Amino acid sequence: MATKAGVGACARYVSSRAAIASRRPCPTAAASTRLLHTPATPLYLDFLAPSWQTPTTSKHGGYTPAPHRIQSRPLSSTSRRAATAITNPRKDSSGNEMSITITPRAAHRLQTISETDQNPNLALRVSVESGGCHGFQYLMSLVSTADIDAEEDTVFENEEVARKTGGEYKAKVVMDEPSLELLTGSNIDYTMELIGSQFKVTGIPGATSSCGCGTSFDIAT
Repeated sequence: MATKAGVGACARYVSSRAAIASRRPCPTAAASTRLLHTPATPLYLDFLAPSWQTPTTSKHGGYTPAPHRIQSRPLSSTSRRAATAITNPRKDSSGNEMSITITPRAAHRLQTISETDQNPNLALRVSVESGGCHGFQYLMSLVSTADIDAEEDTVFENEEVARKTGGEYKAKVVMDEPSLELLTGSNIDYTMELIGSQFKVTGIPGATSSCGCGTSFDIAT
């Protein structure tokens, strides 16, 4: 059955995309050439490796293997919570605030890139376009908050720094209004797989199906 929210979001997306594209400033050369995919690196799960001790000598002259134990590592205290809209907070047709969640992995990766590039204004732009094998597809790029559209873009920021030992950078995600209407309630994640690592959008509430690549989805209309 068609949902009013889905129909309204799709209609507003189609009518608003051309206007937004004409107003949006061009990203800087550094931002436009940034690759979001990084080669996969082997993950050594050291918290699964046992801590071996030197064997001890028994009273009978033989060697008794010392028991090994699994080293405990503190779990991350960073909990998932919706990021705060620091620019142009918006509400849906029911009056509820539209929001997204930046996962700890995505926040950690953005902080690393920000520190490497020495760019405290770094943000991940997520935009939705028509296309893909399921009707819609999302695209991602690294931008500077100085280059966003002050009228159309909403900037989300995590309340806490992802890595306490680093600087003061807080993860930021930018979305225009039509894209936010389709992706509200979703998670911005960073996945590490054998084929490579990349940012992804997961848990899109209005999506009825998606393709294997994970970037294309459809919305109930």
